[in-house]
Amino acid sequence: MTRVIVVMGVAGTGKTTVGRLLADALALPYAEGDAFHPAANVAKMSAGTPLDDTDRRPWLDSIGEWMRNRARVGGGVISASSLKRAYRDRLRAVAPDTVFVHLTGDRPLIEERMAARTGHFMPTTLLDSQFATLEPLQPDELGVLVDVSGAPEEITARALAALRDLPAPVA
Repeated sequence: MTRVIVVMGVAGTGKTTVGRLLADALALPYAEGDAFHPAANVAKMSAGTPLDDTDRRPWLDSIGEWMRNRARVGGGVISASSLKRAYRDRLRAVAPDTVFVHLTGDRPLIEERMAARTGHFMPTTLLDSQFATLEPLQPDELGVLVDVSGAPEEITARALAALRDLPAPVA
């Protein structure tokens, strides 16, 4: 697969873990979307304040630049929440064959996983705002829904199977 794959979903769904495993399985480079946030965004989220669309614009543009470059040279995998359709449209504008792997799950499971992780700037108090912002993939968006129950390897296997069922990219 030569597309850019965006592993999306609310905080705590395992985007980073699954993204890395997907990239390894597909022999593609991986990028952590959180690394593209300006310091002001990280500080805002660390303080428990949700980002707004203005905050996300430079972040999305930085991710888009990485995606544009990777689309030209064989694809890649990046984790990025991509919660709103407008955000995904902005990313698709620079890499039209992008596929979104939407990690989904029950809120209690996701909250439990968020509470268990260490060293991450996103507090569990922002989970409500994440779910409130989330606009699931629409039928006209190229992507797959993948349940996050089970071990990371199981989730990745489901994602790989779903990706195999997608039509090939347009040359």
